[in-house]
Amino acid sequence: MNRLTKTLSALTLGLATTMFTISCNQNANKPAANSSDSSAVVSSSNVVEEKIVYINSDSLSEKYEYFKDIRTKLEAKVKKAQSDLQSKGQAFQREVADYQQKAATMSATDRQATEEKLARKQDELGRLDQNASASLAQDESTEFNNVYNTITEYLKKHAEEKGYTLVLTYSKSNPTVLYADSKLDITKQVIEALNAEYTNTKKQDKK
Repeated sequence: MNRLTKTLSALTLGLATTMFTISCNQNANKPAANSSDSSAVVSSSNVVEEKIVYINSDSLSEKYEYFKDIRTKLEAKVKKAQSDLQSKGQAFQREVADYQQKAATMSATDRQATEEKLARKQDELGRLDQNASASLAQDESTEFNNVYNTITEYLKKHAEEKGYTLVLTYSKSNPTVLYADSKLDITKQVIEALNAEYTNTKKQDKK
C-alpha cells in the first residue's frame, strides 16, 4: 500500500471513528465530543501535509539545456557513423561493380580469389554496422542515465526543501496522469533551477 493510499485510509478511519463517537455519545458531556473533534482535526492535518506535485516531461526534454546538449551530441554521433558506413558501403559497391565488369575476362583462380575477398569485405561491413549500432546504443544509455540521475538528485533535494511527498511526471505521449491541477505543476521552476545548475557546471568544467 503506497503512502497516499495509507493517508486516504487514515482519513476514512478518522471520520468513521468520529461518527461512531458522536452517535454513541449523544447524551454525553461536551468535553468528550470536543475530544473526538480534536481527533478528526489531527487526522485532517495529517492529510494536508501530503504534498503531491508533477513535472511535464515534454517541457523538460525541450527546455532542459543539458538534455538538449546530450541529444545534439548523440545525433552528431549517429550522423558520423552513418556517413562512415555509407562511405565504406559505396566503396564496396564500386568494387563489386568493377569485378562484375571484369569477371568474364578473368581466370577462374582470379575470380575465386576476388569473390572471396569481396565476401570478407561484406562480412566486415556487417560487423562494422553491428558494432556501430551497439556503441551508439551504449552511449545513448549512458548519457541519458546521467541526465536522469542529475534530474532525480536535484528533485530529491528540492522535494525535501519544499516538503513534497511525491513528484509525478506527465507527458502527452504517455499520459499516465489523466488529470492534474495546474497549481501542482512545478515544471518551470525545476527547469530554471536545473538550467542554472547546468550552466554553473559548464563554467566549472571550462576552468
